[in-house]
Amino acid sequence: MKSLCIKTNNSKILDYLLNELKYSEIEDICFSENQFKNYKNVIIHYLSTDYSYFYSKMSTLLSFLITDEFEDILMKRILDKNYFYFDAIERNKILKDCYDILSDEYYTWFDKKFDALYNSIYSFISNHKILILDGFINFRLQDYTSILDDIISEAVNNYIIEKEYMEFISLLKLYINSQKNNSNIIHLIYKTSESILLDENKNLILNSEEIFNAKYLSDISFSSNDYTLNSLLNLLPKKIYIHLIDNQIDEFINTLQLIFENRVSICLNCEICNLYRYHKKTFTKK
Repeated sequence: MKSLCIKTNNSKILDYLLNELKYSEIEDICFSENQFKNYKNVIIHYLSTDYSYFYSKMSTLLSFLITDEFEDILMKRILDKNYFYFDAIERNKILKDCYDILSDEYYTWFDKKFDALYNSIYSFISNHKILILDGFINFRLQDYTSILDDIISEAVNNYIIEKEYMEFISLLKLYINSQKNNSNIIHLIYKTSESILLDENKNLILNSEEIFNAKYLSDISFSSNDYTLNSLLNLLPKKIYIHLIDNQIDEFINTLQLIFENRVSICLNCEICNLYRYHKKTFTKK
């Protein structure tokens, strides 16, 4: 017979653990709850001899318990400790992005986290009869917390990039609002990251190919679209009609809308749209 004593003073965790044991399909176990001097104890007795089976089942159960009940606490703790220089609002935004990262690549991150937890728990309970839950989580889960740290680091990088992006947008908005308009109407014909600029008389406007002549290229690269942005910032039109040939609004179009705001109108079906959509006009290379 093998026995495992799990110690905790957290009533919510205790209820979780007892409920999981009650409805688990782990064979040949019995368990009880006892109050000792410092901790409430859940004592599990395994009555058979396949110890690897017992350790495996308990490792799985405890892995899910930690993921469900402690992961959020651990991520907040890592954020507060390692990224204290962000204010509370910024840390909450970063934490939200952590959840988005976990959701977007759910199975990849779940497998990494589960493997790290399972291996740490299995190694411990196969060599110890007593597991003090809080202490184990705080000091024995380096591999698991390292994975959480990687997720937070990715979210922090995303936040910094987003912050720089919005600062870039704000800077350009200040610029265009402080300058006189150099043109009335510009037509931007746009398809899959390729663009053509036409003036109000529908004459072609050539983008400069010389990067050193482009004063307002962003650190955030839109590839060839940077030249189009630079041209628009030099032309400073009162109105920009964006003709979406493939009906897709991508990051670059969103950026133009943020920078030029109510100067931008999106068009999906007009004479210009139809000309470039149905007559398959060749887009001019920048």
